[in-house]
Amino acid sequence: MARFVTVSDPADPRLADYVRLRDVNLRKSLEAEHGLFIAEGEKVIRRAVGTGYPARSFLMAERWVEPLADVLERTDAPVYVADDATVEAIAGFPVHRGALASMRRLPLPAVDDLLTGARRVLVLEDLVDHANVGSIFRCAAALGVDAVVLSPRCADPLYRRSVKVSMGAVFAIPYARMASWHDGLKVLRAAGFTLLALTPDQSAVPLDKALSAAARHRADRVALMLGSEGDGLSSRWLDEADQPVCIPMSPAAMDNGVDSLNVVAAAAIACHALMR
Repeated sequence: MARFVTVSDPADPRLADYVRLRDVNLRKSLEAEHGLFIAEGEKVIRRAVGTGYPARSFLMAERWVEPLADVLERTDAPVYVADDATVEAIAGFPVHRGALASMRRLPLPAVDDLLTGARRVLVLEDLVDHANVGSIFRCAAALGVDAVVLSPRCADPLYRRSVKVSMGAVFAIPYARMASWHDGLKVLRAAGFTLLALTPDQSAVPLDKALSAAARHRADRVALMLGSEGDGLSSRWLDEADQPVCIPMSPAAMDNGVDSLNVVAAAAIACHALMR
């Protein structure tokens, strides 16, 4: 059973896990040092606990104690209860969802272990926007992608913003981070994956046609590569891919200067095609 503790001092050292949640540099350092991440809101907290992440502690307004009672009764982590002004002073912004949890991270699998049994995976190269990473995880989980592989410089899926935007989908789909960008794709190729590189270049093969060709050649394992928000995939990864692929744009849109999709929209369309 959780231990309930009423707190009123934002400087209370027991609340250090929750300080300045919008300070990205501070949070990266603190969360890496202590092996934690922050879940925000009832739904996300439930999903984090339900998928096996251990709770270090909870911080919430009094009104959230009852809705989360069934979760709290199954943990021995402390529950710090404070008024809204105190929670806001600790976090650095109004916490409208009223409930936060500091969760302990679990070890990530090696990429080759992650790929065991997987057929359809996304590979993200250097996406640095946490909201985009969270949104792509939500698309992948909703459409049935088996796993996600991250390049070393990709944003953290367990950063608070990623978790929040994904609505907890980051807990639903397994992922791993490459040890090396330079030769990271070799692990996927060794596991038998066909590497398709998504590009806005309309001279590339349409994604649907590439997937149909892969099916005809009994290429059962496909990895779809997505590049960074600004520059797309690096030239090295494009060269290493088996084939560049595109999502065909409407000629009318092209005439009006709309020649590409943002990375989240492209990921959603591509995941749907990948899982058909």
